[in-house]
Amino acid sequence: MRIGELAELAGTTTRALRYYEAQGLLSARRGANGHREYDLSDLRLVTEIRSLTGIGFALEETRPFLDCLRTGHPTGDSCPASVAVYRRKLAELDELIGRMNSVRDHLRDQLALAELPFSTPVCATSAGSDLEDGDNAGGTDG
Repeated sequence: MRIGELAELAGTTTRALRYYEAQGLLSARRGANGHREYDLSDLRLVTEIRSLTGIGFALEETRPFLDCLRTGHPTGDSCPASVAVYRRKLAELDELIGRMNSVRDHLRDQLALAELPFSTPVCATSAGSDLEDGDNAGGTDG
């Protein structure tokens, strides 16, 4: 199949396919006319790339999954290198979730303090609005 057909079947663009090729993730064969030619195994590779990048994997992180498919495995995640990427990605997510939980807890504490009645000084914007109610806010007599 030609590049446009592959792009349509995979739900992507020809530009993306050329980029994958430039990154060494996809290999096109050239027909006698010089056009790129692909087969169903290439569709499987592109589908794997799009699936993994769709859930947040960097393009380079897809490489072990593609290599696994190329060696004849039925899925891209059935090789040790792919499993290692999953483990690394999960560790990264666990760390991010921990940091986000800490930020949420801090914000929750700050909000609780801010909502205590009369426990904080009046905000400058509130004080400034009192002056505008006729108390010579401009500093000149009118």
